[in-house]
Amino acid sequence: MTARSLVTANRLALLVPAALLAGALGSQYIGGLYPCEMCHWQRWPHYAAILVAAVAFATQGGTRRVLVLLAALLIAVSGGIGVFHAGVEYGWWPGITTCTSTVRPTGSPEDMLAQIMNAPMIRCDVAQWTFAGISLAGFNAIMSLIGASVVALLALKR
Repeated sequence: MTARSLVTANRLALLVPAALLAGALGSQYIGGLYPCEMCHWQRWPHYAAILVAAVAFATQGGTRRVLVLLAALLIAVSGGIGVFHAGVEYGWWPGITTCTSTVRPTGSPEDMLAQIMNAPMIRCDVAQWTFAGISLAGFNAIMSLIGASVVALLALKR
């Protein structure tokens, strides 16, 4: 492995999940698209990949390579979840979760009922937004799997 390709892989292992999370959080907080349960599942491996990639910057040699490869694996896991979620949205297979809500169990029973009545119900099997027939879960799958492949190839480059 060349030191330069490992540094590039490390940078991408940090930037790819950060960019995908920025898009997800932007679509949520700016675009008003509430995430379903499986959307949240796709985010957790990206959070972990960012942490692992950040730690990798403080290491050298073989340890850094292992951490960058672990970050690539975590990015790929998010992509795999995205493939599953997109398949549920497209009706290729059934999902394994119920619909989710943004309601938090706080306050009086009347407050909770008001939250329930005003909360958007987000179904995991219906895409809220698509572009060229690809949902956000589909885009996460594509970008995560490509990004993870590039990171891994650069980290393994001799």
